[in-house]
Amino acid sequence: MKRNLATVLSYAEKCKNILASNWQGSLNTIKADSKGSKGDIYSSKVKYILRGGQPYLWVPENDLHNVNTIIDERGSFAVTSPYPGPVGVLLKSTKKLPARVALVGDVVPLKEDKAKSLAKKLQEVIVSEQKAMNDFTHIASGVLSSSVSNTSRRDNLEELLGDDERFSIFRFKTRSCTFIDSCGGTFDVDVEDMEKSKADLLAPFSAKLIDGINQSKARRTALMLFCFVYMDAHPKDAYITAIDRKGFDVLAMIPSPVSKDGIGEYQGKEFRFMFKEEAKDVEAFCRQLAEMEEEVVKKVSSSSGLKSN
Repeated sequence: MKRNLATVLSYAEKCKNILASNWQGSLNTIKADSKGSKGDIYSSKVKYILRGGQPYLWVPENDLHNVNTIIDERGSFAVTSPYPGPVGVLLKSTKKLPARVALVGDVVPLKEDKAKSLAKKLQEVIVSEQKAMNDFTHIASGVLSSSVSNTSRRDNLEELLGDDERFSIFRFKTRSCTFIDSCGGTFDVDVEDMEKSKADLLAPFSAKLIDGINQSKARRTALMLFCFVYMDAHPKDAYITAIDRKGFDVLAMIPSPVSKDGIGEYQGKEFRFMFKEEAKDVEAFCRQLAEMEEEVVKKVSSSSGLKSN
């Protein structure tokens, strides 16, 4: 069957959404000391925000990256789709990895005036996301409030504004970009295309939305009904693993063929479900999801009624 490219995002858009939805990544630089580069790789987790298509990194002042980048600015930065709550455990059990972005480029320190300006931008981002949370209607806030994991991008970024730890701010100047899917497939992405692509407005809230949906037994039941009605699958359970303006991905636990001892197991199978129209923001996403849930329940109820007659 010919794939309809309009139903999925481009790899550049997927990369931008992953970068916009997360708040931390793995920074890798080349180890160095007073004698120069040692050639080994040093890696640590750092927090960041995305501005003008480029990641800006907050690196603790006592972190070795500060020394390494004085000798050699080359580095790499890897960011994964945030998989909070129960879905992360499920993915590990099915030996699947989160989709991720791998960037290669230069780690360039910001001058003091630019660093102060970016710190103000960080505060604006935090305030803006909090305001958006406060303004959501009960449809969206109901989903978000179901999240019990530490999935708020705003809360995680707010830790950078505390007085307990000092940071150096770096710009990651990207030279190459690679998208890596959940099966380990790699796809080169044009850096210019990625920078020009706009992240979905719901991307900063995607981790909290995913966790909120997956923490709800009723919503997971609806996901199972989607698989049953539209994909002719009979899952034991189902979880959302990714969302975007066009739709969402579901990982369903499907019975495997019966083994030699007669005991069946479950394997993870991914399905893609599309919205009737693009969800431009969090409110639109939650509204269309609720409409789809109502629709599939009616279909099942109608089918059950026909069978009983």
